[in-house]
Amino acid sequence: MTGSSRFERPVVVQVSGHSSERVVFDINDASNILLRHLDRQTEKRKIAMDACLRVLRGEAHPTSARRAFVAAALEAKILRGD
Repeated sequence: MTGSSRFERPVVVQVSGHSSERVVFDINDASNILLRHLDRQTEKRKIAMDACLRVLRGEAHPTSARRAFVAAALEAKILRGD
């Protein structure tokens, strides 16, 4: 299963109260945010990171990683738009 790592629809997050909103278009953006900005080791963050890795390996579709990323962002209270 190879192909695009882009999300069908972007996700909007705000990683801190002092930063501007970021539009997340693909797995690379989502992975970066999960690794650098979500420091709490939660189950939803782990699931999202695993889902992104599976897409990068060609084992899953971006849709599943997007869904997991949205859940982790919602839990971390950084989700601004889905």
